[in-house]
Order: sequence, then C-alpha cells, then structure tokens
Amino acid sequence: MLIREATAGDWPQIWPFWHRIVAAAETYAWDPHTTEEAARELWMSPAKRVYVAEDDSAAVVGSAYLTPNYGGPAARVANAGFMVDPDRAGRGIGRALATHVLAEARAHGYRAMVFNAVVETNPAVALWTSLGFTILGTVPEAYEHPRHGRVGLHIMYRALD
Repeated sequence: MLIREATAGDWPQIWPFWHRIVAAAETYAWDPHTTEEAARELWMSPAKRVYVAEDDSAAVVGSAYLTPNYGGPAARVANAGFMVDPDRAGRGIGRALATHVLAEARAHGYRAMVFNAVVETNPAVALWTSLGFTILGTVPEAYEHPRHGRVGLHIMYRALD
C-alpha cells in the first residue's frame, strides 16, 4: 500500500466512499446530505494536508487529512479525519493512514492531536486507543445514530512529543 499526498485528481476516487460513509450517518457528525461540491471543499480544503492510500492497482482505498485544530497560540494542536472505503475495511488501511498522519503531524511541528467528535459506537475508537489516544470526555447523547439512537461523542487526545 502506498500513502501519498492527495492531488485534486484524486477526488473522483475519494467521493464515492466519502459519500457512502457520511450518508450512512454512523460515524461522522457531518450532514448526511452533503453535496459533492461541499464535500470536496470540506475534505480537500487548501488549509488541510490531504493524503490517500492506494492499493497495488493504484486505486484510492482511503484518505485522511491533517489540519490545525485551533488557531493562534494553540495552532500546534492538530486535528485529522480518516475515511476508508467500507468495501476494504479490516485490511489495515485505517491503521496505516493513522500511523502516517501521526508521523506527518510530528514532522510539521504539531505537539498534540485532538479529535473533537468521535461517535462512541464508531469501531475506530478501538484503533485510536490502541494508538495512544485517550478519551478526555464524552458529550452524552449528542449524536442521533440511525441504529443505536442517541449516543455520545468522545473528545479524544494524544500528545505527539
């Protein structure tokens, strides 16, 4: 698997799984009806460093972004987002992207990473904790999950020093 910086030409391969994941409304606190144009602006923003994971056939099977979580004096705290094609789940793509983005965050001078709204039923919570993230707190019943009803949103943190 190759992980590299994304180009504008990668979006047509990212959009199908981005849309599928967000429309399912199970893991991201984004509008399930987000248009492709709005999704591209959100994910591929020039303020973000965007990465893609390619399989052996050069198909994009996952993507991630890295961006400051805050501005000003707190700009050395990163935020990131990750998506893996659901048809390719369980193959280590998410872990590989996470490891890559954590290394990139360190290389770009970030001292910590924060996830602001991790749906507590998201299977990725196990991945994040295995990579050293801790749950700082949970906003109870903040997320209307289509299968589980009201569930909490975790705020997760990891130092990068």
